[in-house]
Order: sequence, then C-alpha cells, then structure tokens
Amino acid sequence: MSGDDLDGLRGPATRPLRPALFDPFRLLFGTLTVLPVAPPRLVNRAVAGRAMTLAPLAGLVLAVLVGVPLQLAWRFGHGSAALLAVLVVAALAVLTRAMHLDGLADVADGLGSGRRGEPALQIMKKSDIGPFGVATLVVVLLLQVVALGDLIASGRGFAGVVVALVASRAMLPVLCGPRYSPARADGLGATMAGSVSSRQLVIGLVLAVGLVVVATGLFGLPGWMDASRVQGLVLAALAATALGHLLAWHCVRRFGGTTGDVYGAVVETTFTATLVLAALFA
Repeated sequence: MSGDDLDGLRGPATRPLRPALFDPFRLLFGTLTVLPVAPPRLVNRAVAGRAMTLAPLAGLVLAVLVGVPLQLAWRFGHGSAALLAVLVVAALAVLTRAMHLDGLADVADGLGSGRRGEPALQIMKKSDIGPFGVATLVVVLLLQVVALGDLIASGRGFAGVVVALVASRAMLPVLCGPRYSPARADGLGATMAGSVSSRQLVIGLVLAVGLVVVATGLFGLPGWMDASRVQGLVLAALAATALGHLLAWHCVRRFGGTTGDVYGAVVETTFTATLVLAALFA
C-alpha cells in the first residue's frame, strides 16, 4: 500500500461522526483496489484497524476477479501460459492502481540510496522513480510473469494466485499491529500503524487461512486435495511471509519505522516470493 494521506477519504470535519457499519469495508476496498465504493463517513484508528484486519478479504476478491477468468481461459481457451500470466499481472496492476508496485519502487530507491532516517524518507517521497526503483520493478514483474506462467502450465495457476494474493494481504494486519511504529508523524503509515490489536491480528490471520480453504474448495481445483500440492503451497506462503517480515524489519532499521510505501513493498515482495517459491517447490 502506498500513499501519504487519506484526506480524500475522511468525513467532514465540521460535525462529529460515528463510524458506519461498512466504513471498514469502504476504507479497505477504496484503498487497496479500484473497485467503485463510497468513501467512509469517518476514518479513525478504530476504522483503520478493522479495515486492515480484513485485508486478506481484499486479496481474495482480487484473486476471484483475475483467477476465475484465468481458470476458464486455461481450460477452454488456446492461449499460452506465458500470455495468461502477463494478462493476470497486468490486470492486478490495474485493479490495485499499481500502488504496491509504486511503494516497492520507492522503498528500493530509499534503500539503494544508502541513507538512513529522514534523508531516505525524503528520497522515497519524490514523485519520480530512480534507477534502483526501475531495476527492482523490472526484476519483480519478470519473476511474477515467469513464476505464474509455470504455475498455470502445471494446472496450479488459480491456486497460486489465491494463495499469493491472500498471503501477501495478510501481511497488512501484521504491519499495522503492535510491533511496528510509523517512521513519520503523518501520512498513511501513521494512520495505520498500531491500529490493529493483538486480537485483531489473530482474527486477520485466521481469516486468511479460512479464505484460502473456502476459495479453493468452492472452485473445485483439480488436484487441490493432493497432499503434496497443499503442503508445497502452504510452505511457499510461509516462507514468503518470512521474507516479508525480513524486509519490514530492514526498513524499520533503515527508515526508523514503517510508511505507506513500506506496506506496499512488503505486500508486493510477499506476493512475488509466494509465486516464485510455489513454482520452484510446490
């Protein structure tokens, strides 16, 4: 997730408002997707915490939007696995406004600069993308296309997309949990940081596991109940989230905390790593 403020999503400051029932869902899908949802009436830490707890749900919705057409095209179409992989990666960039890719590029520039603290944060805030960011995007997109193409060719494309999207979005309640503090006093990172309680974090992780099981069972994936495939996908997701944690820890050490760009970088890294590890070992 990338971005520095939520001004466009805040309710009017002229009168006190109470969060509406669907405000967390509106904030969730309005921030993480391009789906047309009404802005929340109020954005505060309680609403942000509930929205980030539900972040795996946004991953599942994205997986259905790109995975179902992928499954149908692979079963009944004549396109190559590589072509379908490119289309899926491109569709995800559109459906997410490429915000996670943008955050990844900004973090790559910040880390690549060799600077720490505020100087690195200033580099990340620039609107242009530097050489480290460009190189990182090229490598990451290539990895996504090649790994997803291999999964599609082996009949595991939809399963891989579901697991990778849900697992990567499950990192958001972790990053917004008690362990991480914001690098800035303002911006998206400050709004979200610490908004997810320990209890909500557990709920978010349980939700992620449940969504994967329900989605894969609902669509009757061939071979999904094969023990070796299940084990391989689960291990790939766990290893990828470990890499996401490592990146988050490194960013905190270098920048002094998390930002919206760090959220986006961790999400995109976890998504990519899940696909790559699943293609290699699942």
